[in-house]
Amino acid sequence: MAMMGGGYGPQVMRSLRRDSSVTKERLAPGTVRRIAGYARPFKRQIGGFLALVVVGALIVVANPLLMKSVIDDGIVPRRVDVVVWLAVGIAGLAVVDALIGLAQRWFSARIGEGLIYNLRTEVFDHVQRMPVAFFMRAQTGALVSRLNSDVIGAQRALTSTLSSVVSNVVSLVVVLGAMLALSWQITLVALVLLPIFIFPAKWVGRRMSALTREQMQLDAEMSSLMTERFNVAGAMVAKLYGRPEDEAVHFAGRAGRVRDIGVIVAMYGAVFRIALGLVAALATALVYGLGGAFAIGGAFELGTLVALAALLMRLYGPLTSLSNVHVDVMTALVSFDRVFEVLDLKPMVAQAPDARPVPAGPVTIEFDDVHFRYPAASEVSLASLESVARPDTGPSQPVLQGVSFTARPGELVALVGHSGAGKTTITSLVSRLYDVNEGAVRLNGRDVKDATMDSIRDTVGVVMQDSHLFHDTIGNNLRYARPEATDEEIWEALRAAQIVDLVSALPEGLDTVVGDRGYRLSGGEKQRVALARLLLKAPSVVVLDEATAHLDSESEAAVQKALKIALAGRTSLVIAHRLSTIREADTILVIQDGQVVERGGHDELLARDGAYAELYRTQFTGSPDA
Repeated sequence: MAMMGGGYGPQVMRSLRRDSSVTKERLAPGTVRRIAGYARPFKRQIGGFLALVVVGALIVVANPLLMKSVIDDGIVPRRVDVVVWLAVGIAGLAVVDALIGLAQRWFSARIGEGLIYNLRTEVFDHVQRMPVAFFMRAQTGALVSRLNSDVIGAQRALTSTLSSVVSNVVSLVVVLGAMLALSWQITLVALVLLPIFIFPAKWVGRRMSALTREQMQLDAEMSSLMTERFNVAGAMVAKLYGRPEDEAVHFAGRAGRVRDIGVIVAMYGAVFRIALGLVAALATALVYGLGGAFAIGGAFELGTLVALAALLMRLYGPLTSLSNVHVDVMTALVSFDRVFEVLDLKPMVAQAPDARPVPAGPVTIEFDDVHFRYPAASEVSLASLESVARPDTGPSQPVLQGVSFTARPGELVALVGHSGAGKTTITSLVSRLYDVNEGAVRLNGRDVKDATMDSIRDTVGVVMQDSHLFHDTIGNNLRYARPEATDEEIWEALRAAQIVDLVSALPEGLDTVVGDRGYRLSGGEKQRVALARLLLKAPSVVVLDEATAHLDSESEAAVQKALKIALAGRTSLVIAHRLSTIREADTILVIQDGQVVERGGHDELLARDGAYAELYRTQFTGSPDA
C-alpha cells in the first residue's frame, strides 16, 4: 500500500482488528501504577528503546528532506559532488536505520521476554498455592489463557503499544512540521483529505473488530472440541458412545464456520488495503498536480514537490494509528488487569507467618470439635475463570458438625458411612487441603493452621481413589515424592508395593512412560505405583480414600498386600469399604450427616445394634471376605 510507508500498513491493520468493546471495560484502581512497578526493573532498557524509536522516527523524515536536497542542490544546478555526497548520506542513513532496527528489536525482546517471564512465573507460583477448591471450579483452559494470551497482551503494553504511540507521535509532529515548513498550502490540502482516509478505516475497523471477536470465539470452540476428543478419557467416551461419522460431521461444521469467517476477514482486509491505496493515489495525484503548478509558477522548487509527496506517504499512517490508540492502550491495560485479577485472588489456605514444623516423632491426629462447610464460589474462584454461570454463589451447607476423635501413633482409624456423609472431607482436612471453619485439626498437638506447609506434606501421605500419574516415566512419577531418591530406593518401594515384577518386565523399566494420567497402566497397576510413591515418601501418617474401591479382585488383592506394608507402624486414617479393613481397624468411626454417631471396634459396634450394625448388614455382608 503506497501510502502506508515505513511499515505502518500492518500496524494499522492490527489496530483495526482490536476489539473496540474493550474501551467499555472498567479497570481496577491503581492498575497503571502496578504496571509501572513491573516496568521498573526494565527502566534503562525502556529508556534506550524509546530513544531509538525517536531516532528512527526522525530518520523516516530525514530521507525525503535529503531527496529534496539531491534534486534542488545537486541535480538542478548539475553539481555532481553534491549529488554523490548526499547519496552517500542517504545510504549512511539507511545503514543507521537498519542498525537502529536491530537494536530496537534487541531492546524489545529483552523487555518483552523479561516481562513475560516475570509475569508467568509469578502467576504460575501463585496459582500453585491456591486451594483445591479453586481448581475444582476454574476452567483449565481459562487459566492457561491467563498464562499465555493475557501475559503476552500485557507484554505488548511495554513494547508494541508504547513504541507505536511514541513513534507515531514523533513522526506526526516532525512530518507535519516539515510539510508546513515546505508548503503550508499543500499541507492543508493533505489534511483536508484526511477524513476520506479516516472514515473508511473506522468503518472497516468496526466490522473487522466484530469479525475478529467472532473468529476467536469459533477458534476457541473448535479447540475445545479437539481437546475434549483427544485426551484419553474423552477419546474413550467418544469411541464407546459416539459414532465416528457424526463426530467428523460435527467437527467439519465448526471448522467450516472458522473457514468462512476467515475468508470474510481476508476480504475486508483486502478491500481496506485497496481502498486506502486508491486514496493514496488520489492524494498523491492531487499533491503532484497542485504542487506541480506551484513549482512551475516558482512558488517552490522541484525537490520540495518530491519531498512533500514522500512526506505525505508518512502522514496518514501515524494519524490512523493514533485515531485508534485508545483501543490499543486499553487492550494492553485490560490484559494486565486480567493477570492482576488472578494475582489478587488470595489463597484461602495459606501458611501463617509464624508457622512452625509439625513436631517430630510418631504422629497423633486429633480432631477437636471440627465444623466445616465448603467455600462458596466467590471465596475461592473468579467468575471469569469459569465457563458456566454460577448459581451457587451463597455459602454452602455445613458438611461437618462437631467432629472430634483422636488417632494415636500406629493406630488405624476406619471411617465408614453412606456416600456424602463427610468421610472424604475429614481426610482432606488432615492434609490441609481445606481449613476448618471452627475447631481444630492437630498433628502431634500442633494445629495444622500453625504448621508449615512443607512439614504437613512430609508428615501426611495420601492415596486417592483415582490416583493421578503424570505423563512421564514411572521413575519420574515416583521421584515426585522424593526427588533425591536413588534407583535402589525406587525399586525397593516398587517391591513393597507389589509391582516390582511388572516394572522389571517392561522393556524400558523405570523409563517406561505411563501415558496421560497413567492410562497405559491398569487401575490396579496405577494404584500400586501410587502406593510405591507414598512408600518412597515414607510419611508418618497415611490417608487412604477408598484406594481399592474400583479394582477387580486380583488387583485388589495385590493392592491390599501393598497397603498392609504401607500402613504398618504408621498412624492411618482409612475410608473403608471392605470388611477386612474394618476388622483390622483399632477404631471405627461411623459418620452420618457430618457427625460421628458411633465409635468403637467392629465386634463392639455390632453388639450395640445401632447405626454401624445397620450399615454392616446393608453394605458389608455381601463383601467377598464377609
